[in-house]
Amino acid sequence: MDRLTSLGVFVAAVEEGSLAAAARRFGLSAAMAGKHVSAIEAELNARLLQRTTRRLSLTDVGRTYYERCKRILEAFDEANREASDSQGTARGVLRVAAPVTFGAMHLGGVVARYLEDHPDVNVEVLLGDRYVDLIDAGVDVAIRIGRLQEPGLVTRRLAACRMVVCASPAYLERHGTPRTPDELRRAQRLAFSEAVSVGDWTLLDARHRAHVIDGPCRLAANNTQMLLGAALAGAGIAYGPTFVFGEHLRRGELVALLPDYRATELAIQAVYPGVRRIPLKVRRFVDYLAETFGDEPPWDRKAVP
Repeated sequence: MDRLTSLGVFVAAVEEGSLAAAARRFGLSAAMAGKHVSAIEAELNARLLQRTTRRLSLTDVGRTYYERCKRILEAFDEANREASDSQGTARGVLRVAAPVTFGAMHLGGVVARYLEDHPDVNVEVLLGDRYVDLIDAGVDVAIRIGRLQEPGLVTRRLAACRMVVCASPAYLERHGTPRTPDELRRAQRLAFSEAVSVGDWTLLDARHRAHVIDGPCRLAANNTQMLLGAALAGAGIAYGPTFVFGEHLRRGELVALLPDYRATELAIQAVYPGVRRIPLKVRRFVDYLAETFGDEPPWDRKAVP
């Protein structure tokens, strides 16, 4: 008998709860499914399943063997998938969801390269800062920022989302440079009004004590690009991700403040439904995202003299 089929029938019998159900999965008769399991037990000289007329149950040996067999079959499926993918062609429509500012500032180039390399895929990008259910919205992959636990979804970390407190040189010249959290509380602050994971501004000192910067803000907006424009124009002090402010910090158009304090760090993640076989168009796109952003994303790279 084919060993791999026998292992598959055994695992299916455990998962389905009966040899008859395992037989249906493989297109076999119940008697043939039983022979496959019996052949494994005879070779091992060990009983794997306790069989009654009503149900199957694993022996102690069977439980350990089942876990090992399941991993072997999953590795075999993965090897076949990778070999097939290397010769395969991604096709269809890829629906991508992303936060407005991150998508507008950083997704265009990635999508352009992906489209050039995958002529049989069309991409539809949905930008929005509201949470969307991927299944209900028909989204293949979403980019999300924050500490998120999403049951039923596969999560792949793409890059760090570092937060920074910053202001323009012109603002600092007029109003002075805050050196402590208390001084920052009294400054003209520019805040993102729809933060999901960050909440109020939080800074950690050298002893890892958290300082929450709260109180009224001079300007609140639901778009960080708008806050970027206001900060560049000298309206106040902004707190936000370096993927928005990083390039302007590098150019000297903005100045990072409170260097003795560390701001909260989040994660930029790709999430997609955890189906058994992830579509090739999704896997390839997530790989492009990871390769583009990586451990040192473009917005956090130091300027080259």
